[in-house]
Amino acid sequence: MPDVAIASSWKEKLHAEFEKEYFLNLVEFLKAEKASGQVIYPQGKLIFNAFEHCSFDDTKVVIIGQDPYHGAGQANGLCFSVADGIKVPPSLVNIFKEIQEDLGKPVPKSGNLERWAAQGVLLLNATLTVRAGQAGSHQNKGWEQFTDAVIRVLNEQKKNLVYLLWGSYAQKKGAIVDTNNNLVLTAKHPSPMAANYGGWFGNKHFSQANAYLKSQGLTEIDW
Repeated sequence: MPDVAIASSWKEKLHAEFEKEYFLNLVEFLKAEKASGQVIYPQGKLIFNAFEHCSFDDTKVVIIGQDPYHGAGQANGLCFSVADGIKVPPSLVNIFKEIQEDLGKPVPKSGNLERWAAQGVLLLNATLTVRAGQAGSHQNKGWEQFTDAVIRVLNEQKKNLVYLLWGSYAQKKGAIVDTNNNLVLTAKHPSPMAANYGGWFGNKHFSQANAYLKSQGLTEIDW
């Protein structure tokens, strides 16, 4: 079994995945990419960063993204998030605009969402790595199966979570979630291409998420 550098709370829940053939093949694929000189984002220590900053027990909200950013210095292992000092990407700009409209909060200067993760927001990309400059280049290599397992274990072992599913890809991936025991909110993707045609702005997901958490006796997220 490969020694996967993932936070212990998640390792305990997902250890069976690391022994499966698809995951072993994924590890070999990533090794081959590095050996051939490909630059991979995010850097190795940040691949499982979403799990590092949000333990299994602390998870209250799940946001599903698709691919890491493929530009230099952008990807930090959390979906939609970028490191401090990096220009805020268009989708995140629209997320911040919706939070401002929904909750009256000022738009942050930084696009680093580790502060959300620290409050129990799992920022999960479906694919956890990508080649530099090549969007989607690590899709269908095994990551999707692994992140499906993450959603499955959350659905089986936790309830009263909020799932924010933005765009058809996230909605398909989150289709297994039990809507009787969790709050599932859907909207168009916040990317300008989708958001500008309606269905993103005005979704009020952030106030709805907090209202649900409060109703369950849980601390609201400071978005």
